[in-house]
This record gives sequence, structure tokens and C-alpha cells, in this order.
Amino acid sequence: MTDSPVAITMPVEDGLSIDWLTDLVVDAERAGIDTALVGEVAGPEVFATLGAMAARTERIKLGSGIVAAYTRSPALTAMGFSTLASLAPGRVIAGIGASSPIVVGRWHGGDFEQPLATVREFIGLLQAALAGEKLNHDGPRFRSKGFRLVLPPVEVPIWLGAINPRMLALAGEIADAVFMTWCPPSEVAPKRAIVDDAAAQSGRNTSDVGTVLSFWAYAGPDPDQALERMRRQVLAYAMVPTHQPAFVGTFDNLPEVAEAWQRGDRAKALSLVPDEAVLSQCTLGPDMLADRISSYRTAGVDLPIILLTGAHMGDDVGPQATVDALSGIATP
Repeated sequence: MTDSPVAITMPVEDGLSIDWLTDLVVDAERAGIDTALVGEVAGPEVFATLGAMAARTERIKLGSGIVAAYTRSPALTAMGFSTLASLAPGRVIAGIGASSPIVVGRWHGGDFEQPLATVREFIGLLQAALAGEKLNHDGPRFRSKGFRLVLPPVEVPIWLGAINPRMLALAGEIADAVFMTWCPPSEVAPKRAIVDDAAAQSGRNTSDVGTVLSFWAYAGPDPDQALERMRRQVLAYAMVPTHQPAFVGTFDNLPEVAEAWQRGDRAKALSLVPDEAVLSQCTLGPDMLADRISSYRTAGVDLPIILLTGAHMGDDVGPQATVDALSGIATP
């Protein structure tokens, strides 16, 4: 990483074309942005999208943000990252996480059980496969007998998405970086302390585990509409059981909001989400964006990751404006 790098996450939930998203990454590379990540929700498939971006870029690092440990086998995931690493040597990052009961269970029909053990087992197998080892594993979640990648072994850093203490500790044990999200600057240090304690107990040097952190940002021409969209996003994520603890410190009326949500009154729940809860997790405008990046760096984040969003579905002006705003902040 450079001395003051920044990264972006693509607006994959905005209904934008892969051509347009790839053009945006090309612009980000020209702007000196260090890394571009692609999440996977219900839009673009992550490896196809990253492959398109790898083919049109030369310097910018590319990664998943995140790939769920439940929706692909470790062997297939290793094939995906190995393929990308062959196309873009030294530029590929594997962002891995548990995802959520909604994505894994409702959408993909899986069992969102024992996320900590599942992620630990998944990452161990992924690391072994990428290193060129033959997999002979019969575990509680995954089984693989005799699989070995044909492509050469590759080093792909593992960033582990972590919100809650046990997953933060696991990142300290096995990951190259802890990937935080929904975490205001004031909460970085206590979360990082959990990572450091686990790393030290595992015999690792704490400096070998980086800290990366993503937050939603909009620097386009329609901040009022963007604020309302962010309000909906904050509410949606805060109501996910696995994510809700991340909002306790910045969402003073969270129990009241959750009660309205649980009884099915979505409009009431949304009306109760205060601006302060939204803007503690998200930013509006270039000035707030620059200040938040500075705050995260001061808090110890190695790589602030700006999750681009439009003011509405299909908005390609807002994400482009945010990348343009970052051009004066990124260090090429």
C-alpha cells in the first residue's frame, strides 16, 4: 500500500451495467485509487465482474468485498481467485465473510449455521488450495478429496469481514487483514484490540494483520435523496440479526426501531431512523468524505474503503462524482 491509499467498493446494488462499472474502475485507476472491490449481493457475479475489470486495468488492486463462505465450495472459490491472479498477477485480494442468514438461507437455500467454524474451515481450505496443496478434507461443513489446482500456486491476501468479537478474533488468528464495516471511527480501536489480542495469542505479529474498513459515501449533486437512500440502507442492515450489534453505539433508539420493524411497520421504523445514526456510518459531500477518511486513518485504519452509492437505483452520476472527489485524496 502507499502511504495514504484509499479504496472503493462498486455500487453493485444499483442496477448498473458491468460495462459502466468497469469504466468506473478504469477512472479510479487513473485517479490513483489503490483498490477496487466488488461485493456480491443479488446483482453482478463477483468473479466475472472482477475478470472484466482485470482485463482493462494495469495497476489497481482488485478484490471481492465479500465472497460468502457458504455459497461456493472452497475448491471452486480457489479456482476463481487463481484465475483472477493469472489474469492480474499480484493485484488480487480475497475478501471473505460469513454473509447473512438472508443471503445464505433465504436466497441460496443454505444453512446459516456455525458461522465462525464455517469461516475458519473455509479459509483454511482456500489458503491450502491457493498454495497448491492437494485437498483431502472431511470436515463438519466441507469435504474435498484429491482436489488440486492446475494453475500455479499464488499468494492472495485474505481479508476477513468481521463485525462481532468472535469473528474479529478469528481475523487476528488467520487473516491478512480484518475487514471492518458499519464501524464509526470511535469504534475502530476497541475492535482492533480484539484482533491484536487474538493475533498475539496465536503467536502472530500483530503488525502482520492489516485493518481495512468500508463505509458508504455519496459526493454527488443530490445529497437529500442520497441521505434518504442511506437511511433505508442503515435500517435494512441494522435489522439483520448478525449485523445489529454494530449499530448499538450509534443508534440511540435502536430498540424502538427494531420493535416497529418486527411488527411489520416498515414505514414507522424508517421514520424513526435519525440523521445522526445515518451520518455516523455514512458520509455526504466531498468535505465530509475527506474528513471521515482522515478520521479513520487517525483511528488506525490502513485502507479506508469508500462504498459508492447512487442517490437512487440506476444513478451513475453520484458514484462517478464520488470517485472524482477521491482523486484529490488518493495517493497514486
